[in-house]
Amino acid sequence: MKNHHILFLAVALLMGACGQKTEQRQKAPTRVKTEIISAASTGSDRSYVGIVEENEATAVSFTGMGTVRRVLVSEGQIVSRGQFIAELDDTQARNVLDGARASMAQAEDALARYSLLHEKGSMTDAQWVEVQSKVAQAKSQLAVAEKNLSDCKLLAPVSGIIGRKSISAGETAMPSQAVVTILDISTVKVRFSVPESEMSAITAQTPTRITVEAIDRVVSGGRIEKGVQADAMTHTYDVRVRVANQSRSLLPGMVAKVELDGTASSASSASEDNEPGRTAVAVPVTSVQRRSDGSLFVWTIADDNTAHRTPVQIGSAMGNRIEVLSGLTAGKRIVTEGYQKLSEGTKVVF
Repeated sequence: MKNHHILFLAVALLMGACGQKTEQRQKAPTRVKTEIISAASTGSDRSYVGIVEENEATAVSFTGMGTVRRVLVSEGQIVSRGQFIAELDDTQARNVLDGARASMAQAEDALARYSLLHEKGSMTDAQWVEVQSKVAQAKSQLAVAEKNLSDCKLLAPVSGIIGRKSISAGETAMPSQAVVTILDISTVKVRFSVPESEMSAITAQTPTRITVEAIDRVVSGGRIEKGVQADAMTHTYDVRVRVANQSRSLLPGMVAKVELDGTASSASSASEDNEPGRTAVAVPVTSVQRRSDGSLFVWTIADDNTAHRTPVQIGSAMGNRIEVLSGLTAGKRIVTEGYQKLSEGTKVVF
């Protein structure tokens, strides 16, 4: 009887251990990023992702080498033209200036004394010219010494906001080494890339609508500047649209959504499948994958949070998104990042 109890206990332990191993073998859900697609007009509007840039950046530096005594501004601070920004240790510059002033005083004294002798004819013209030359040299050296001393103080050449502070007190500044960078953001530019097929439809006056989620603002863009050199890999051109920014709430580096009106390409307009004004869905270009046989698909998420390949047919590109002609409907959840780790039926979290 005792042996039966021992056998029963051993079998129970073995079954429990097998159950634990089975649970351990179950893979944890794969984390991905997803997007619920919505209906979008495939007419003449186009949407792009852009980056806010400053209107102009000015690198401010000392003209000479020296040890930084203090820096009076910090990153993000608004400065005005002529404002005191930083200062070098001016001990040596002051000593040089004192010497130049002494030489100037000596030269002027000599000029005053020798002028009487020159008037009386007691010295030659050559000697008189030499005295005058020494005065001119002393005056030049004094001007240089005064300039070197004034250059120990760094003043803002323009108004703007401090974008980056590169040097702190105690460090050695080299000539032309940027101490701070002053950004002009009273007007900013939003830079985005446009496929070469859509460039011809964009003009300097094309209406734009810019959404910046970081500050929850929607603004209208101004004049558009088109780049003339394409990216060798992507065959896209940089386009910049000016945006007024008197409140300085738009900061360089912010991500913006740029919507342009009337940028449908002539080729797209001529296609029956791309008839202007038709409503379809669009997905990120990177979410469309290609099988070995050349067919296209996207990863969709089912109600039980499993991933599945869904065949699609695509239309024209719209900035960094692409039109899906068939295979998807609005409201479907697709995978936008992390699809490299997926296989059919993979359990996911998002």
